[in-house]
Amino acid sequence: MDTIKFEDTATGTASGAPQATSVAKQRSAVWSWNEWDPLEEVIVGNPLNARFPYPDVSTQLAEFPDRALDQMPRGPFPQKVLEEADEDVNEFVQVLEKQGVTVRRPETWPHEAKFSTINWESEGYYNYCPRDILLVIGDQIIETPNVIRSRQQETFSYRKMLIDYMNSGAKWFSAPRPQLLDSLFDVDLEKPTPRNDEPAFDAANILRFGEDLIYLVSATGNEMGGQWLQTILGDRFRIHYLKDVYYGSHIDSTFVALRPGLILCNPARVNEDTLPPILKQWKVIYSPPMENTDRYDADYLSKSIGSDWIDMNAFSISPNLVVVDRDQTALIKLLEKEGLDVIPIKLRHSKMMGGGFHCITTDIRRKGTLERYFD
Repeated sequence: MDTIKFEDTATGTASGAPQATSVAKQRSAVWSWNEWDPLEEVIVGNPLNARFPYPDVSTQLAEFPDRALDQMPRGPFPQKVLEEADEDVNEFVQVLEKQGVTVRRPETWPHEAKFSTINWESEGYYNYCPRDILLVIGDQIIETPNVIRSRQQETFSYRKMLIDYMNSGAKWFSAPRPQLLDSLFDVDLEKPTPRNDEPAFDAANILRFGEDLIYLVSATGNEMGGQWLQTILGDRFRIHYLKDVYYGSHIDSTFVALRPGLILCNPARVNEDTLPPILKQWKVIYSPPMENTDRYDADYLSKSIGSDWIDMNAFSISPNLVVVDRDQTALIKLLEKEGLDVIPIKLRHSKMMGGGFHCITTDIRRKGTLERYFD
């Protein structure tokens, strides 16, 4: 098979990817239909230069709905947190590479730089969680219209990569850039969801099951965002809205799609009544309580973005192999009981930085084809 060469923006090394000449015969470098097929290439985030999102109404809605603007953390994450996060992520990268996976990393970015529109000004956040801003559906890679203003320029740190993927045959789209006016966030903070004034959603509000996608309506995704996505994907795909289950932010600490027929659920958010109807066709297992949560002191927790269930956030390398936070011994045993092999890895600051293993990745290429898994 002919290959093309594209440049890795983090390391400067060249890697090969199949050249797409037709959908039937060859794939572009971008090819992923679900959360579990065997992984070939992935983007892993970069914690360096990470900052807390700028304290404004968008950050309040998405991350700190229980706080006034002047009570939100601001500025860079603690240096020790960034250094240890970088160590842990680099170890994760090494594990992936030993499994034969091509890993690409975004550039270190000047998130401290100020930027503005005619309506507001902000500072950057981080590029630690590519899952939040890049959505891969087959050979399409979509920049999503994120809710937090601090993220509006975040995809620029992936721009060289996106150009490489386009040149490999991928279809590269960018959602309509949202205005993110104050009025979008003028909602009940008890049930914080952006108003349906324009499409606004994070890529991590979506779980992919081939032709079916579950779309979480929450603080980081309004229903209009799902409507826009449906128009882009077309009638072959079915978007199932998940409402009034979890308002906090993303879907991947509520559900983890492990392989066809097996779904891991968060028992604090999901029960028989709130389980999406399509998932009732699969075997449902519930996560045990998270462990080692007492390692955080009050000051650490006051600055933390992640939920109490962030370490349920597992990442599949294949239908039989999954990466899980090493402290979650009961969860590891549960997955092993289901016949999965588990790679336990430390990720010490998932809680403060708001990103577990699924969050800090965007799977670019997996073996497999587009399938329908539900009636």
